[in-house]
Amino acid sequence: MNRRNLLKILSTTSAMGLAAQSAVNPLHAAETASKGLPRLKVTDVKVITTQVGGNHLTNVKVLTSEPGLYGVGCGTHAERQLIVAETIDKFLKPMLVGRYVDEIEKFWQIAWVAPYWRASVDSNNAMSALDGALWDIMGKRAGMPVYDLLGGKVREGCRMFANCGGRSMQALEDSIRKAMEDGFQHVRISPVSANSAGRGGGRGAAGAPGGVRGGGLPGEGESGAPGGLRETDGEYIAALSASFDHIRKTIGGGIEIGTDVHERLTPGGALRCAKAVDQYSPFYMEDLFAPEDSAWYQRVREQTGIQIAMGELFVNQNEWLPLVANRWIDFIRMHISAAGGLNLARKVAHTCEFFGVRTSWHGPPNVSPVGHMVNLQLDLSLINFGIGEGGAFSDQMKELFPGTPELRKGVRYASDKPGLGIDIDEKIAAKYPVTTPGSNREANDSEGAPRRP
Repeated sequence: MNRRNLLKILSTTSAMGLAAQSAVNPLHAAETASKGLPRLKVTDVKVITTQVGGNHLTNVKVLTSEPGLYGVGCGTHAERQLIVAETIDKFLKPMLVGRYVDEIEKFWQIAWVAPYWRASVDSNNAMSALDGALWDIMGKRAGMPVYDLLGGKVREGCRMFANCGGRSMQALEDSIRKAMEDGFQHVRISPVSANSAGRGGGRGAAGAPGGVRGGGLPGEGESGAPGGLRETDGEYIAALSASFDHIRKTIGGGIEIGTDVHERLTPGGALRCAKAVDQYSPFYMEDLFAPEDSAWYQRVREQTGIQIAMGELFVNQNEWLPLVANRWIDFIRMHISAAGGLNLARKVAHTCEFFGVRTSWHGPPNVSPVGHMVNLQLDLSLINFGIGEGGAFSDQMKELFPGTPELRKGVRYASDKPGLGIDIDEKIAAKYPVTTPGSNREANDSEGAPRRP
């Protein structure tokens, strides 16, 4: 045997021995694999608040002990921006700095109970911002998009619905036809009624020019009729039924139509509304009831065939879990940051999968593109994705948030960059300082009494 063959045999034997040792001792394999990747710690948290048009956006950068490596997250609670920012800076930042960046679950559980009272929406948004940034760091460190960390893509893009409306039936029809030309297969409408002039038509999609919300729905910070009045149940049901009827007669049954009732009706009125529009086959009716009236969904399920979306206001598992487990809803509409972030949303989504409930995360213009990217990264990995919310983003948003997801033919796509695949330009952010503290939501009935928005 010559020297070359001997060395070859010895090297082969050595490799086999290492492989056998790793098979017997998995910890050895883990140590070997991680030698070049030391654990990192969080060194700082930057809170970045901006006001783009009428939208108050709250984002963070979480810095690590590896120079240049940071993660971004979104914790936008537009109505109470300052409280969320203060919660991050004064309470969660001291808790996170010095911890290992890979302890996502551990940090989430600590932050969940930190304020003692669970499911505080301000605390949830604050912890969501940091949670998203930690997932971003993990993906960047692994050289993988977050959707790969969640199990990998099951689809290449996520189909979105378009928000359509108008002050007349013709305007509503034109709005829908334009959305169809742009490739949308699903639209969500605002009903046309005698009060539409006060409502201003349908809602603006995420990323409307300047990031400003388009004409609003009642309960979205604006009143439902001239003088701040709201329609009666009968007026609303008649307007919605007429709008659905017009669309089906002029455009046909090929377009999927949904609407957001937004809890504006009494529980009995909402049940009547569901039964009235059942004949028009809406792809979903959203937020028929307030969370405190959610037991009424059983009645809807028993008496109609409509699909139901619910969850924009959910912040606690006691709100959504009974609806999912009883199969009383078809789509979960949770606002991910308000519920506690990506780490919780993935658990919600997987629970929903076992009960045939699909995702349709809340995605209005007052969620930053970072928050929209969290929605997208999760949905790309879910078999039970249903439909997304959000249109094309404005040039302002694209400049402020490099890597903002693309929308093509009604489908939103993420890049294959590591982490969330999106960033925040702090120099551009300085051009959009916060000038107002947020807003209050309010609505009144025809006698001026307060009603739930």
